Amino acid sequence: MDKAPHPFTFRDYRFYWIARLSSTIAQLSMVIVIGWQVYDIARRTMGVHAAALQLGWIGLAQFLPLLALTLVTGWTADRVDRRFIARSTAFLEMLCAAALFAMAWTGTTTLPALFTVAALLGVARAFAGPALGAIAPNLVPPAVLPTAIAFSSISWQSGSVIGPALGGYLYAAAPWAPYAVSTVLFAVCIFCLMFIRPLPRRAIGGSTNPWAQMIDGLRYVRKNRLVLGAISLDLFAVLLGGATAMLPVYAKDVLHVGASGLGNLRAAPSFGSAIMALTLSIRPLKRNVGVKMLCAVGLFGLATTAFGASTWMPLSLACLAILGASDMISVYVRQSLIQLWTPDDMRGRVGAVSSLFISGSNELGEAESGFLAGLIGPVPAVIAGGIGAMLVAVSWGWWFPELARAKTFDPPQTLEDIPLEKEPAA
Repeated sequence: MDKAPHPFTFRDYRFYWIARLSSTIAQLSMVIVIGWQVYDIARRTMGVHAAALQLGWIGLAQFLPLLALTLVTGWTADRVDRRFIARSTAFLEMLCAAALFAMAWTGTTTLPALFTVAALLGVARAFAGPALGAIAPNLVPPAVLPTAIAFSSISWQSGSVIGPALGGYLYAAAPWAPYAVSTVLFAVCIFCLMFIRPLPRRAIGGSTNPWAQMIDGLRYVRKNRLVLGAISLDLFAVLLGGATAMLPVYAKDVLHVGASGLGNLRAAPSFGSAIMALTLSIRPLKRNVGVKMLCAVGLFGLATTAFGASTWMPLSLACLAILGASDMISVYVRQSLIQLWTPDDMRGRVGAVSSLFISGSNELGEAESGFLAGLIGPVPAVIAGGIGAMLVAVSWGWWFPELARAKTFDPPQTLEDIPLEKEPAA
């Protein structure tokens, strides 16, 4: 059998990859600094617990737009040119970065301004996620898609390593610097997206009513036990194990490493993820993919628990790197299963539901961690979350046996091969 070509042999995929890398660096340079500024401003007038609570609110500010817009964004990604959506959202993010740059330059940054920008970034990500996710399968053949997903993850994880560290170091040099660099990087993203050629799109099947078409995405995810199990596993594991929300607290009051140390802490999970993504791009998973995903989530919880208890910077960095590597395995398996087991005319709407769950596990997880830290303290909150993530891995193996039975990524040959939940008899 001939070896599948490398994803980079496809021109449009190369532009897509560079766009993902530049936008990720820009996004996470901004996010890490926004979190630091929120905690720093709040810390001046509040105690540690109250300031940590503000980190919960900032996570919620980014999550609520996604929650409110999920049905609309998925439907839009299946009806409107996905390239146009990606370019428009990158332009909105560029405007947000420019606004934060202007405020930092003039020394007028306030908590309300940071919360407003965070909400706008949430809107941009709500539309960008389904569109960008649905673009990728149209840029390479199906046989190349798992490797393309691994390389897309490399761009994301590389940006996740570079972005937080870059943001922390630039902020230490000048508060306006990370926002200036992010503005330029978003412009690079838009430039690359302009060169992706028109994509083939299939007409949406079923009802012609827009609201019914939106609901179809939710219905498909609910009925497809494999897709539902994979998406919800990530949601609840990361929702409970959201250690990254507490990194400003750990940097300032537990490990005492300052803003530059915060950048290193935030980059450590992505460093582990990038190494694992590179490994998977060279030696992709082929057998027992579902069991490996469940084991990876269990390891994610264990690493989170160990990080929560650590007061030594090298150990904390190692735990975060292991956390990121295990999460990468879960992401790799989940995205491959979702993309290959979802019809193209449904990918935007299913991608929107997936983005909601992913953001729920990130932004909403940060909110949960912030609120719990406000009640019991940052360290107990992180430890409890890690234990919860391990319990989720065990529970999902029991509740969704379809995950354990997923041996390979091979897509279904017919609709009858998809593990759909049967409708009750009338």
